[in-house]
Amino acid sequence: MAAEDPSVSGVSGRYATALFELARDEKSVDAVKADLDKFDAMLSESADLERLVRSPVFAADAQSRALSAVLDKAGITGISANFIKVLTANRRLFAVGDVIGAFRALVAKFKGEASAEVTVAEPLSDKNLDALKTALKSVSGKDVTLNVKVDPSIIGGLVVKLGSRMVDSSLRTKLNSIKHAMKEAG
Repeated sequence: MAAEDPSVSGVSGRYATALFELARDEKSVDAVKADLDKFDAMLSESADLERLVRSPVFAADAQSRALSAVLDKAGITGISANFIKVLTANRRLFAVGDVIGAFRALVAKFKGEASAEVTVAEPLSDKNLDALKTALKSVSGKDVTLNVKVDPSIIGGLVVKLGSRMVDSSLRTKLNSIKHAMKEAG
C-alpha cells in the first residue's frame, strides 16, 4: 500500500503503514487518528515537547520516561501510545511528525477522502474553512480534510496543496514576483 502513494514512503511510510494496518485490524482507525492528531497539536504548541522529540541529546530511556508521562497526562493510550513508545525505543521519535502525516494520508485514502495542506497568515473563521472545503470538494470530487498551518510570513492570502496541485495566492509570492519583474526591467 505504501508504494502506491508517493507521500507515504521511506521510514515514516513504513511505520505509518504498519500502524494503519494494525489500527484497521483492531477497528480503531478513527481512535488512533484522533490520538495522533492530539499528539501533533501538542507538539506544535509546546517547544519543550518539540525539543524532547527532535533532539538526539536525550537518551532513549529518558525520552521514553518523559514521553510516557506526557501521553498519560494527555489521555493517549492503547495502540497510539504503544506506537509512539516503539518510535522512541527505535530512536525514530524525531520522525513522528512525518509518520503522523503519512498515517493521515493512509486514513484519507482508506475513507475515500482527499487531504489538503493549507497555509494561512492568520487563523480562518469556521465560515471561511467551510467555504474552502466546499471549493476543494468541487475540484477534487471528494470530501477534503484540511491540515491548516498558520504562517504570518506569507503576509496574506493562502497556499493550498491538494495532492500534487498547489495554488499559491500569498502576498509574499506576489510581492516577490513584482520585485523580480522590477529587477528584470531595471
